[in-house]
Amino acid sequence: MTQQQTDHKIEAMREGGKVLSETLKELLEFAKPGVTLLAIEALAQKRIKEAGMKPSFSTVADYKWATCLCVNDVIVHGIPTSYELKDGDILTIDVGLINKKYHTDTAWTKVVGSIQNATENEQIATFLEVGKEALEKAIIQAKAGNRVGHISRTIQEIVEGSGYGIAKSLVGHGVGTTLHEPPQIPGFLKGNIEKTPLLERGMTIAIEVIYTMGNPTMYYHEDGWSIATRDHSPAAVFEQTLAVTDGMPDILTPAPIVM
Repeated sequence: MTQQQTDHKIEAMREGGKVLSETLKELLEFAKPGVTLLAIEALAQKRIKEAGMKPSFSTVADYKWATCLCVNDVIVHGIPTSYELKDGDILTIDVGLINKKYHTDTAWTKVVGSIQNATENEQIATFLEVGKEALEKAIIQAKAGNRVGHISRTIQEIVEGSGYGIAKSLVGHGVGTTLHEPPQIPGFLKGNIEKTPLLERGMTIAIEVIYTMGNPTMYYHEDGWSIATRDHSPAAVFEQTLAVTDGMPDILTPAPIVM
C-alpha cells in the first residue's frame, strides 16, 4: 500500500472512528435500568445509518446485529435480546462501523445504575479501572519498531498482576478493509517477544483487554454466540482502534467519557 493509500485509509478510519466513539458514548449513557439490549441495538443501528455508514459486525457470517452486548459473566459476542438491564449489571458494549470501506472497532464496560453493596461496588470499580489502565498502557507500546508482544506483555502484567484472569483464546486484531485482519494481538505473551509480529508505521490495529474477575475458563451459551465465564464471574472488555506511528499511536476511536 502506498503512503497516499495509507493516508486515505487512516483518514477514513478517523472519520468513522469519531462517529463510532460518539455512538458508543451515547449507547453507554442510554444503558440504564429498565432498558433492553434490543433497544441499545436499535439505537446503534439508527446512529450508524444516520451517519451514512454501515455496521461492521453484520459482515461477520450469520451475525445480523450492529453490536455485541455482554452482561455480567458474558465475556464477548453477547447478542442483543429482550433482557432488561438491572441496577448493578456489568455491561460491555462492543460496536464497529464501516466508513468508505474501512472498519473501526471499539468496546467499553460500565456498571449499569448502581451497586448497593459498598464492598462489591469497590471491587467492581477496581476491576474496571484495571482494564482501563491496561488498555491505556498497552496503547503506548503500539509504536513502530516494537512488536505485538510488547502490547501483550503489558496487558498481561497489569491484569494478572492485579489478580484477574486473561481470556487467552480471545484476542485483539488488525483492522482495515475487513473487521478482523492479521496480526492477532493476544492479551498475554507466549514465548520470545522477538518472534511476535513487528509493528510498522501505518498499521491499523484494535487492541482489546479481555479479562475476568475470576477464572477465565469459558463456554458457549446455547445461542451459539455468547461466550461466558464457566464460574460465572464478571468479565469486561476495553478496546480501541489505532494507527501505529513512529511515536505515540494515533487513536482513531477516542475513549468515551461517560458521566
